[in-house]
Amino acid sequence: MGLSQQAISQLEQRESIDPKLLEQVAKILKVPVEAIKGFNDEAAVNFISNTFHHSGLFNRYCTLNFNPLDKYVELVDKNEKLYAALLKEKDEKIALLERLAGEKKK
Repeated sequence: MGLSQQAISQLEQRESIDPKLLEQVAKILKVPVEAIKGFNDEAAVNFISNTFHHSGLFNRYCTLNFNPLDKYVELVDKNEKLYAALLKEKDEKIALLERLAGEKKK
């Protein structure tokens, strides 16, 4: 925007900002105008945290929203079901081959 640090500080201290200037600031910061209008510290921290997390950048304050042990148990369960399905398919193929071999003998 070509503003000095002093001009930016003055903007930050204002109670209201011209809507056109607010749109420019929002565009430069890549945030919606409503995010600036409804600004509060907690919302800003959440926005920044989510932006870094979803953009693939390193987020050292990452919070896991799942229990890794639950994910492991889920994976084991899927593997057991897959193994059981493969065994069933193998048994069905053996039974089919035995039946075909029995028919050939006759």
